[in-house]
Amino acid sequence: MNKFLTLLIFLLLFNCNSNAQKQANLDEHKVYKVTKTDDAWKEQLTDMEYYVLRKAGTERSFTSILNKNYEEGVYHCKGCNTPLFESKHKFDSGTGWPSFDKEITGNVAFSTDYDLGYARTEEHCATCGGHLGHVFSDGPRATTGKRHCINGVALKFVPKE
Repeated sequence: MNKFLTLLIFLLLFNCNSNAQKQANLDEHKVYKVTKTDDAWKEQLTDMEYYVLRKAGTERSFTSILNKNYEEGVYHCKGCNTPLFESKHKFDSGTGWPSFDKEITGNVAFSTDYDLGYARTEEHCATCGGHLGHVFSDGPRATTGKRHCINGVALKFVPKE
């Protein structure tokens, strides 16, 4: 009986797969409207853009020229030009990355990443799957309470005409 109980506990501990893990695994295999070969992405993007958008890297904080940009306009995906964030939703979070309290609905996709050993909500371009950054619940309480912490190198700013 003791061996059976030990075996049962072992199986429960090491064979559980949470819904969040299943969802993250499904998102990895999603087919996006814009798909390119790895070589095509490398040809189109700079080394840093490729590292962030295609390899889920992170640019160093306070290095993006878009961090302190407060002109009116729209921030687009650097990989496929999909509009992602409006300037009216941008705020200075003090983190060193462009931050927004709201995305353009339908143009940003979300998944769960465990790269740091705990669950974080990762953001991707819904059109090409490019990694944008992460969303946190420490944004402005007067609006959405969300902080979309986005790599500036993943964005292209299009000023309002």
